[in-house]
Amino acid sequence: MAILPLWMIFFVCVPEYMYAQNKCPEVMQQVLKDGFHRDLLIKINLGIFDEVIRSCTVAMKVHLPSGLYVDPYELTSLQKYNLTEALVISDNVDLEVPEYLATDISVLVYMRPDPECHFCFRALLPLHCRYHRPTKDDGKIFTELKSPEILIHCQKSFQSAECLKEAEIEAPCSQNNIHMCHWDSVTLKAVKNELKLQIPVGFKHHLTLVCTGTFVTTILCSSLILSALWKHGHFSFVHCSL
Repeated sequence: MAILPLWMIFFVCVPEYMYAQNKCPEVMQQVLKDGFHRDLLIKINLGIFDEVIRSCTVAMKVHLPSGLYVDPYELTSLQKYNLTEALVISDNVDLEVPEYLATDISVLVYMRPDPECHFCFRALLPLHCRYHRPTKDDGKIFTELKSPEILIHCQKSFQSAECLKEAEIEAPCSQNNIHMCHWDSVTLKAVKNELKLQIPVGFKHHLTLVCTGTFVTTILCSSLILSALWKHGHFSFVHCSL
């Protein structure tokens, strides 16, 4: 039985990524589902082949335009079931206002390691579309999701690729820990990863028909309810004496 030299054994046992060089991160955004309620799937391959990354916390700062919003109560519920960890940075998210009265929102999404890829992270963020003004044309309105900002919090430093710009900022450590941590804000220098969403809207020439139908339906249903109450309801009158 042949005995391999020690250096050959070491070469066989070392993973391939130990010899790989750092490269530019790859960010992938994908919108799941249709209609007014969507899911935003975010995946990132940091391109940093360093064991230090395994001990790092990675987050994405997602900037939502006025046509989109997240429900803070829904995020709290998802966090309880360990499904999504995200924190709304903006104050007082109004869930009812339409797009033309709303403001932009920033959400800090804490990523989780992707079991399908070394040094990759992923997260799923539920999105909701706001109501828009009706249009004259084909009833199609597009809103744009800009490239998210990558935040990395590590105990040790690592060597990044040349295509990155880094700046240190402060942000909450996690959704449960509101204390501020120092994060490295990593931005791609010349790469755009924007995503367009099509939002369903109504037609202006349907306005009269929709309003008339809504008014007639409301009157009819109210009349049926009042008729049923008058016919089958039991009323008792209480006389009060002073």
